[in-house]
Amino acid sequence: MANRIATAFGPPASQKKSDAIRFGILGAAKIAPLSLIIPAKSHPEVIVQAVSARDRKKAEEFAKKYGVPDVRDSYQDILDDPNIDAIFIPLPNSLHFEWAIRAIRAGKHVLLEKPSVSNSTEAEILFKLPELSQSNGPILLEAFHNRFHPSFQLFLSFINPAEVVHVHTDSMVPWLMTAKDNIEFDYNLSGGSIMMLGTYNFAVLRSIFKDEPEECLSCETSIFGDGMHDRCDTDFKAKFRFPNGGIGEAISSLRGPILWKPSEARVMHRDVVVPDKTLPVTQEKVLTRQVALHAFLHAFIWHRIDVKDSYVIRSKEDGRPVRKWVESKSHKAYTFKEAGGQFADFPGEPWWMSFRWEVEQFVNRVKGRPTQFWVSGQDSINQMKMVDMAYDKSGLGLRPTSSFQ
Repeated sequence: MANRIATAFGPPASQKKSDAIRFGILGAAKIAPLSLIIPAKSHPEVIVQAVSARDRKKAEEFAKKYGVPDVRDSYQDILDDPNIDAIFIPLPNSLHFEWAIRAIRAGKHVLLEKPSVSNSTEAEILFKLPELSQSNGPILLEAFHNRFHPSFQLFLSFINPAEVVHVHTDSMVPWLMTAKDNIEFDYNLSGGSIMMLGTYNFAVLRSIFKDEPEECLSCETSIFGDGMHDRCDTDFKAKFRFPNGGIGEAISSLRGPILWKPSEARVMHRDVVVPDKTLPVTQEKVLTRQVALHAFLHAFIWHRIDVKDSYVIRSKEDGRPVRKWVESKSHKAYTFKEAGGQFADFPGEPWWMSFRWEVEQFVNRVKGRPTQFWVSGQDSINQMKMVDMAYDKSGLGLRPTSSFQ
């Protein structure tokens, strides 16, 4: 494990191909090294070429620290560079909409940090830009990195969405990492725990049910209550009803305890009758499945998938149990070979971060090669609709819409 983690953060450098995709980064954000710079090091078709920030000195320090060759005076300077093929946007949430549109109109591919935009109104506009539907047009991907990791796909393979009755998801960040005056709690920058962290929970819920929520039943939030941050949630607990009648819960906090708890998704299926010809005609076999994924956010460090199948042989006449037993097994998948199934031959290394798996798929799509997993534009629109549902129910209101046209 130690070797895997060390290699993930210090991967071997690859020989770059002549047609490698050259990225420009808008903003010297702290997430950029993890999301792109480190994954790019081991990818032969990705070069991080340039960075710009509102403060050029900050961009220069960032470039020196992470080995980025070029520093530009402005975001627009990067978009205007014909040698830049793709743009990574890790800016504050409120700026995603404007700069993603500007980049797409400049003919650049875009890897866009989550959440893609501030609300579903912006999502409808962004992901339905005419440029995106043109042949050989720009590629746009919302960077839900965890959905690209083999463990997440293996986890989903144990779930029957139609039979799911309840899902619990939780995630947190220790309070030491999020000061009150950070962008996480700035309403004008589209901050809030739902936007910054809970959106991962929502995406997991949608993936488990393979459907969109019909209603947000409740959304309880906490705020600082100081008159300055009163529209930004520090944590929340939301409950949704899905079309099959199942309930999905999401709990997240940006002010969690110092002792970090790994993110978790727990899935309960309804009782289902399992055919068993060895039983008398008066009896039936019933299965209840529980599946849990521990650490759905940073699975490359550590994760575990627990599958618990509870069986009962019961009388058809009165439901009286005749025999009960439980079968439990734990799984892991740091590669798709370990995950097995239809993507078992998909290349990759055990030390690849979820960000590296994501970059692999992004490059494949840009190069016109098959992609095994993707977050479609409609998926991203639906994701923001769920975020809007929660904020509307909470009483805090939707995050503000950009005036950019």
